[in-house]
Amino acid sequence: MQHDDEIHSKVPAVTLGFWVIKILATTLGETGGDAITMSWLHADVDPHNGGYLIGTGIFLAIFAAAVLSQILAYEFNRWSYWLAIIASTTVGTAMADLFDRSLGIGYAGGSSILLACVLGSLAVWYVTLGSINVQTVATPKVELFYWITITFSQTLGTALGDWAADDTGLGYDGGVLVFSAGLVALAGLYYWTNISRVFLFWAAFILTRPLGATVGDFLDKPTSDGGLALSRPLASSAILAAIVVLIFLLPQRAGQRRAAPCP
Repeated sequence: MQHDDEIHSKVPAVTLGFWVIKILATTLGETGGDAITMSWLHADVDPHNGGYLIGTGIFLAIFAAAVLSQILAYEFNRWSYWLAIIASTTVGTAMADLFDRSLGIGYAGGSSILLACVLGSLAVWYVTLGSINVQTVATPKVELFYWITITFSQTLGTALGDWAADDTGLGYDGGVLVFSAGLVALAGLYYWTNISRVFLFWAAFILTRPLGATVGDFLDKPTSDGGLALSRPLASSAILAAIVVLIFLLPQRAGQRRAAPCP
């Protein structure tokens, strides 16, 4: 006789609500990160004044605490999970700006290096544990791979969004359209092809970050640069409030998978 047991992961099930909150969280990461490093620490005035480095340190500490809370938890907790995601987006914003602007690597160079880091993290994860499916995120070892990959992908997204908006001449609105079109294309592949769902998940997860980054920049950058020049703290507060409401209202359940059948 055989029976299957359900194994619950410590990350949420991938639903439409998940993607909505994820995009809002990445947008908050951009406006919130810029509120600290640019509005408060004035790193946009002088990229070498230590503002990006200080901001990276602040957000990295919050992110580390949130991830530790996730790892120590026995089961999925919606609040600690989304806090860790938001913290990863803010630290990603600060780190990308530190590399691209303070260290002078540039958007294209930073995006290339970070893409290699994301792919390398996924490759090591797969070789070590045999799967990069997020539904397997149920043990501390898998969680470490998950959050390392998340951090690289969030940082990549900021650099990629800035590259698309600034270096290619698309502008923030053009960047939003390009990344939105990319997500629509991935959705089409999901519904109408048999391409690996794991591949499509990571492609969408990475692509939502530059979308959020360009939306965030469109909201708070000066009108002379193609933005709306909204207050960064005000925009961040409004987005955070929307995220909290959606976490309350939308279903939040742990992802799950079938365990191997037992004899």
